[in-house]
Amino acid sequence: MEALKEALAAAGFTPDRLMPDAAMCRYTTMRVGGPADLAAFPSSSGQIIRALDLAARHATPALVMGGGSNLIVRDGGVRGLVLVLGEAFSRVRVRDGVLYAQAGARLAQVGAAAQRAGLSGLEFAAGIPGTVGGGVAMNAGAYGGELKDCLLWAQVLLHGQLLRLDRQQLDMGYRTSRALREGGVVLGAAFALTPGDPQAIARRMGELAALRREKQPLNLPSAGSTFKRPPGHFAGALVEGAGLKGLRVGGAQVSEKHAGFVVNAGEATARDVLELIQQVKARVWARWGVALECEVRVVGEG
Repeated sequence: MEALKEALAAAGFTPDRLMPDAAMCRYTTMRVGGPADLAAFPSSSGQIIRALDLAARHATPALVMGGGSNLIVRDGGVRGLVLVLGEAFSRVRVRDGVLYAQAGARLAQVGAAAQRAGLSGLEFAAGIPGTVGGGVAMNAGAYGGELKDCLLWAQVLLHGQLLRLDRQQLDMGYRTSRALREGGVVLGAAFALTPGDPQAIARRMGELAALRREKQPLNLPSAGSTFKRPPGHFAGALVEGAGLKGLRVGGAQVSEKHAGFVVNAGEATARDVLELIQQVKARVWARWGVALECEVRVVGEG
């Protein structure tokens, strides 16, 4: 790992953007997870591509992550390199009605930039935790909107090639895309938006923010919605109907505010969270005969 660290430093990663034994609980919204052997914080697409190439040359597994929502790192941590696409790779620009954002830009940041520019279409995304890269890969959505509705194109590193793919080429569906299914890395995205009144856009964003505060457990760490919406059902309603609100395993709890969320109610471990998820899935199946599918991604060693 030291040899890879030196190679990354030679590729332009300054010491403050290379962190051995990085505690992944600091970089996930669930606030659980053991250490990564080495975390690196790139500031350009070129650095991401170079880092992945160097990891392959050093026979080191590599994981790319954004803001750490929709992600649970197991307690044993992550062997190899973790590339964290965060603040150093989060620039946003607006030109001629098109908003472009790097993968590390938070969706809240992107929504705010659109509002300031008087561009409508991303109001629903402003309160979604996570970043553009993960949001596009998973086709993030809320309150009737999805990123595919306004995505123009995305820059994706796919099978060793840097491609510009439009929404049709990305084949975006409910919480999925070609990039996610084929192991691609979204490096940035452009959104075609509609001119609108900045104050009206801000009001709509405020309304959606109020709905989130009312209905979602924003006061506790979570990975966002834990389960995908089963066809013909709502996951939260199934969990609540099975009498599982408030169910705990260690420090992990089914939210008492919204049963579709598993939250860190205090000092939870990844093991607590994953055991609770399994119990919920089993009991929903036993009660309703519906198989819940996790929306969150699980990585690392147990």
